[in-house]
Amino acid sequence: MPRAEFNGQVVAESDDTVVVDGNHYFPESSLKSEFFRESAKSSVCPWKGTASYRDVVVDGKVAEAAAWVYPSTKPEAKNIEGRFAFWNGVEVTGG
Repeated sequence: MPRAEFNGQVVAESDDTVVVDGNHYFPESSLKSEFFRESAKSSVCPWKGTASYRDVVVDGKVAEAAAWVYPSTKPEAKNIEGRFAFWNGVEVTGG
């Protein structure tokens, strides 16, 4: 089962991920909300839309803007709308 880990802690885990561009997109319900906080970062993908980010925080260690989500996607990316993917120190394994 795919899982996202940071600083020795599983921060998300689900057998319902969608893989796009080599990234597992996890449903929001699979995130352990206590490890996430809002980030001011955003970015734009020409075919997915505008992404917003969350910092991942475990035991005082921060992975800044390490989780991203497209709250409202363009039509071509509806399968990942509202799902979270990871980078910047968060390791995704399994699946």
